[in-house]
Amino acid sequence: MTANHTIAEPTNPSISAQTLTQFCDDYLSANAFKDYAPNGLQIDGGRPIKRIVTGVTACEALIDAAIADGADAIMVHHGYFWKGEPAPLIGMKGRRIRKLMQHGISMIGYHLPLDAHPITGNNAQLADMLDMTITGALYPAESHPIGNIATCTPQSADDLIATITQALGRTPLHIPAEYHKDSASETSNKQIKRVGICTGGAQDMIEQAAIMGCDAFISGEISERTTHVARELGIDYFACGHHATERGGIQALGEIIAQNFGLPVTFIDIENPA
Repeated sequence: MTANHTIAEPTNPSISAQTLTQFCDDYLSANAFKDYAPNGLQIDGGRPIKRIVTGVTACEALIDAAIADGADAIMVHHGYFWKGEPAPLIGMKGRRIRKLMQHGISMIGYHLPLDAHPITGNNAQLADMLDMTITGALYPAESHPIGNIATCTPQSADDLIATITQALGRTPLHIPAEYHKDSASETSNKQIKRVGICTGGAQDMIEQAAIMGCDAFISGEISERTTHVARELGIDYFACGHHATERGGIQALGEIIAQNFGLPVTFIDIENPA
């Protein structure tokens, strides 16, 4: 667990959880998304917000780190109350929420809105880190597309692996597009120029990336089936880690909040190899 940095010194004494949430709702167009969990204020700590901690997932380790930091609010990409999860506040779920309430810490989460935002979204931030330019959507008909298409300087798969490794601090799992024996020589010299991007657990969007003419697809996770899809559709796949690909959005949102409200915002990275 490492605390990356604190942004800004407080110039305003505090803001309410409702004010902060309304700002983020508007900035991210949160109400436009049909999501798997509620976006916005999930736990109201009941006190003014003077310090904020951001992180990828609202795990107990992040809560403990926020308590140690003296934070009044936690903002995350992966919050609570997902569709289908048990409702009772017992066990791990009860322990997490009890700590937040006992310490008066509000918890605010944004899932799909933080993936899709064209500037601070996870996809946009990852593309920027990889020196790519987003040019469109994987699903053009969607009003708020989650997946994107980006272009980059023509490069080999090995070059892209090196870029990803430097940007994210971990080596991606690469599945080359080499199913047919007669295509092996072609793919070994293949230049990647058009890339589909969707962070996190979006590995099944690889088929849409192939339909849209992408040379490669980048996401976080990989399933058993993903290997066969990549090979048979002739598209390179790079599994870069769910956590690693989704650190950028929440950090960028924290910077926007610090700039707008003058409050200290600290990103805390809880190490996760997945």
